[in-house]
Amino acid sequence: MQAEKVQELKELLLKTDAEFRQLATQHHTLDDRLNELSSKPYLSEPEQVEEVTLKKRKLFLKDRMEDILRRHAGRADGPLTAQPATSH
Repeated sequence: MQAEKVQELKELLLKTDAEFRQLATQHHTLDDRLNELSSKPYLSEPEQVEEVTLKKRKLFLKDRMEDILRRHAGRADGPLTAQPATSH
């Protein structure tokens, strides 16, 4: 599936799929916190642990969102082709 079609599907799912919308919101919140942590010149040990935990959680959320995208894309026009990973 082309990147443009994937983006259109994401936008549609954000409007119509409560689970996808919730996952995207959580993903964005984690991304914001990770950006806060990465802006610090030094991370305490608890912050380092938090950073690793947030990255794992964010990846889990992204995987769930990709699963939903694949499921919906399969209904529309076949399975998603592999897309290059992007950081979100």
